[in-house]
Amino acid sequence: MLLTAYRRGIFPMAVDKRGRIGWFSPDPRAVIPLDARFHIPHGLRRVLKRKKFEITSDRDFETVIRECARRREGTWIFPGILDSYCRLHRLGYAHSIETRLDGKLVGGLYGVALGGAFFGESMFHRATDASKVALMALVERLRAGGFVLLDTQWTTPHLQQFGTYEIPRHEYLWHLEHALKLKCQF
Repeated sequence: MLLTAYRRGIFPMAVDKRGRIGWFSPDPRAVIPLDARFHIPHGLRRVLKRKKFEITSDRDFETVIRECARRREGTWIFPGILDSYCRLHRLGYAHSIETRLDGKLVGGLYGVALGGAFFGESMFHRATDASKVALMALVERLRAGGFVLLDTQWTTPHLQQFGTYEIPRHEYLWHLEHALKLKCQF
């Protein structure tokens, strides 16, 4: 059901504290550019020169999603959602990017990959800028894999600094249709 929803431009979120799930397809839709419009903030460039983050992928998927749930006030990542995305991970659709300092997990993000589209779901950090570094690593990985769409669902001030922009739903669905036809490897 989740994969069918993503293919149609729909994603789930809990709508109350009891974990009831709602299905959303916002108009407009926020996306991060995978081309030259992707922007790395100047301050983050300085951080990367000072700190040596280790980047891994899919090593600690369940820990990443649990941290996203734990560190977010009003989380939508209830046990049913967590179990569903862990199952998608075992099936090869859901992926995580982890950032580490001195071997310790300090940030990360997760989402779902279908064709040439990646649907970003959530991110967390325990160390300053760790989730931003994970996002940069995700964009590099998607570019290398031939992906053409990075869906962030809604825009936030945090994501805007990277060049996130909004497009009307009909345009998003057109991009999604094209992206789903591609055979990309995460």
